[in-house]
Amino acid sequence: MTDVTGAPADVLQTLFHSEQGGHEQVVLCQDRASGLKAVIALHSTALGPALGGTRFYPYASEAEAVADALNLARGMSYKNAMAGLDHGGGKAVIIGDPERDKTEELLLAYGRFVASLGGRYVTACDVGTYVADMDVVARECRWTTGRSPENGGAGDSSVLTAFGVYQGMRACAQHLWGDPSLRGRTVGVAGVGKVGRHLVEHLLAEGAQIVITDVRPEAVERIVDEHPSVGVVADTQRLIQVEGLDIYAPCALGGALDDVTVPALTARIVCGAANNQLAHPGVEKDIADRGILYAPDYVVNAGGVIQVADELHGFDFDRCRAKAAKIYDTTLAIFARAKTDGIPPAAAADRIAEQRMAEGRGAR
Repeated sequence: MTDVTGAPADVLQTLFHSEQGGHEQVVLCQDRASGLKAVIALHSTALGPALGGTRFYPYASEAEAVADALNLARGMSYKNAMAGLDHGGGKAVIIGDPERDKTEELLLAYGRFVASLGGRYVTACDVGTYVADMDVVARECRWTTGRSPENGGAGDSSVLTAFGVYQGMRACAQHLWGDPSLRGRTVGVAGVGKVGRHLVEHLLAEGAQIVITDVRPEAVERIVDEHPSVGVVADTQRLIQVEGLDIYAPCALGGALDDVTVPALTARIVCGAANNQLAHPGVEKDIADRGILYAPDYVVNAGGVIQVADELHGFDFDRCRAKAAKIYDTTLAIFARAKTDGIPPAAAADRIAEQRMAEGRGAR
């Protein structure tokens, strides 16, 4: 581990002056032989060992990587609490281009760093990492989930992540329109990668009209080849202004809802799989003031973490799917709490999650 005192000044500033502070532990990892540079952030272990994925991304700076790890770890604390899991929140980021820099040696080195935490952090897949990568990490670290079935894991968690988002979307429809059916509704999906493509399949099966966008042409082509009825637009700005759009589903990277996007939204509902969709504090109020219903991201995208948590106890898909289906009820409960307290749904979800973490901390 790299001693924090040896970190660059901008990294230290991010660590100690982050608006998303209160983290229990932040580990800066470096292995010169493999080229590994990573950050492991543990936000809370009040409910149990921190659980969260590993993101492999070409960050512009170390400070940016630290900031992302901090924000993602905090989000995992709230996600795991709202999912009813006995886990706290943590997240790791590996700095680099996964297409160019990912090697077996690097993943093994990363696994050794995770193992050095002695079970305080359990890792899994995230953006830029896959089941095959977790199989490699697990060779050095037994606190690894999201592995392949042939190596004792549950496989791809994006299937249940998409299913949970779909259930959250149905809850939004029930709350706003009095009917959970999405038949005939127009849904714009931004990002059709691991999770987004499965979400598209759920929506099409129910009879929704789909419009998509993605920065990767190959991802768009795959969807259109499989489902020719799906519409395509060039970018997210065009997607959110599609005429007749009922639901906007951000399913790519975070910060999708900001001071530019929110005023331009035409959809009545925002419900998607991306983490940390709110670009900064106050955006949730701007959304509510426009009369748009927002389903808190960490609530509706919890299907994947439900799956990887179950893997630790002997994976059962039907059991996980039944638990992910409860995201529908959880989302409705948040909307009810928001109405009672006179606050946006994002604030209501935070209150419920913080209460559970406080109760867990007291019990432990």
